[in-house]
Amino acid sequence: MTLPIERARSRKPITWLTILGILLLPAAVGGILVAALQNPTERLDSMTAAIVNLDDPVTIDGQVTPLGRQLASGLVEGSDDLDSNLTWVISNEEDAADGLADGSYQAVITIPESFSAAATSSGQAIADGGGNPEQATIEVTTPEDGLVADDLITGQIANVAASTLGTMLSEATTENILVGFTTIGDQIGDAADGAVKLATGARDAATGAAAIPDGATKLASGATELGSGASSLATGLDTIAKNTRDAANGAGTIGAGLTAGGTQLQDNVGGITQLVGTVQSATGTATQAAAQTKDLATTLGTMAATCDAAVSGESMCDQLRTAAASAAAAATSAGTAAGTLSAPQVAGGIAAIPGTLSTLASSMSQAGAGATQLAGGLNQLASQGIDQSAAGARALASGATQLSDGATALADGTTELASGLDTLATGTGDLAGGLRTAADSLPSFSDSESTSLASVIADPVSTDSSMNTIFGPTAIPLLAAVVLWFGGLASFIVMRAHTARTLTSRRSSAGLALRAFAPAALIGAGQGLLVAIIVQFVASYDVGAWWAFAGTAVLAGIVFAAVNQALVALFGGIGRWISALVGVLAVATGLISTVPGWLAGLGAALPTAPAFAGLIAGSGSAIAALVVWGVLSLVATTLAVTVRRTTSTKAVLATA
Repeated sequence: MTLPIERARSRKPITWLTILGILLLPAAVGGILVAALQNPTERLDSMTAAIVNLDDPVTIDGQVTPLGRQLASGLVEGSDDLDSNLTWVISNEEDAADGLADGSYQAVITIPESFSAAATSSGQAIADGGGNPEQATIEVTTPEDGLVADDLITGQIANVAASTLGTMLSEATTENILVGFTTIGDQIGDAADGAVKLATGARDAATGAAAIPDGATKLASGATELGSGASSLATGLDTIAKNTRDAANGAGTIGAGLTAGGTQLQDNVGGITQLVGTVQSATGTATQAAAQTKDLATTLGTMAATCDAAVSGESMCDQLRTAAASAAAAATSAGTAAGTLSAPQVAGGIAAIPGTLSTLASSMSQAGAGATQLAGGLNQLASQGIDQSAAGARALASGATQLSDGATALADGTTELASGLDTLATGTGDLAGGLRTAADSLPSFSDSESTSLASVIADPVSTDSSMNTIFGPTAIPLLAAVVLWFGGLASFIVMRAHTARTLTSRRSSAGLALRAFAPAALIGAGQGLLVAIIVQFVASYDVGAWWAFAGTAVLAGIVFAAVNQALVALFGGIGRWISALVGVLAVATGLISTVPGWLAGLGAALPTAPAFAGLIAGSGSAIAALVVWGVLSLVATTLAVTVRRTTSTKAVLATA
């Protein structure tokens, strides 16, 4: 069944099938593009990528660290948050090259030999306090004839995997640094506590040292007095030693005299015996005996008077005194006896005198031996005792003098020591304060805090965006606007912008323009509605958002029909070329924001711009802009029809 619509550049009539084809063209194009581009990451299992792991593991603190193997495992298995949805193959260099060449692999990720060494080099440099850290790299190779987005997808996956592993290594390194801060802070705190104790001890020591000079001065004074006393003691001991030797000489003399007197007395016993015999035989000799006895008494009295009990002994002196008294008594008796010797009783007394004198001589000899022994003891005491004591006293005096000098030096030194200890106490107090300030300034973290903070430091910025596909929220409005635009172009590729009878028609120019516009407008409205229905299956808009989208799409389809009609009416075939260029510009300026400024400005001036904005989020300004474009386009078409309704005489004659 044909329709009363004129086909462009052909006399063949337009059928309902033609109208249906034009109507379904944007829906078919949009459906194909959406099906191809919607959520490509969910169909990545159709892509096969090879992993070539050439990494040589490193050994750190006795533990083998195969980071290349971990990266390969992470690529194959995915992560806790996102599973790996590519088909990964663990391969080798030869197989990977062959797979790229024959199309088996869409990408090859090569992990070099030095990957583990380079990836751990920064942590090792920190641990060792020096070194040359290197950045670990991986190589992503795609075939030269690969599809446009394949490189983007595989490269992005490899970058995310490398970034994730780098973040993990950064977390471990940062956590060790944070734990090191805590350890250093604790150690500095301990050092500060020790410095406080040192300052306290130094202060106490300074206080004690300050008391030493007074004691040392007193010690020096006492040592001086001790030296003087020891010197006096030595002098006194020397005097005692001299007197002891003199006493020893006297005792020796007494001993010699007693011994000689005893010997002499013993020698005289025989004479006395004869004398007694003579007395007994003759009275005349009595007077002589009395005189001799008197001399003896005098001698013994002298000896008794000079006897020293400390030298000769009390017993010896008693014996001498007794002997002297006896001799005196004998002398007296002898004198008395001179007259009485002749008496019988006197003769018996005289007979006993020899025995008494013999006993006295024996006692004198013993006393002499004791006096001699006493002299030897006194000499030994003077030489071995008193002299040595005097020498010790002199040594004590010398030592006391040295002690006094040392105590004086000690007083001077301890004064400086007290000053130094006080300075040390002040300095260590300042050190303790500085260490405490340093310890308080250093951060301190628990294990869980270190782990959490290291995770944030290693990856400080994140996004909660759910966009994981190149087909973002503005892609559907862009595709819808573009396909509706090309749908309007398709209408006026098939249909005329105005009737071929424009010149002869009796209708007004506006009527002719609207008559050609009406079927295109109906088709554009239908295209907009079909596109909105297809989009709903993909985007699942809520009711309000869909009605806004559908209304804008229907209006855009109508307006785009008007604009394309105007372009064809004004410029003919060039207008269709311009329309195609407008569609391309709409795509180019709607895909990415990095287009040149002049091109972005040109895209913003196109009729597709308000349609794109309105399809993203329905707005009155976008609707108004589309209405303006539609009205202006109808005005332009009417003007073009008006121009077409004038001709020259030459043109009329030519057709005749």
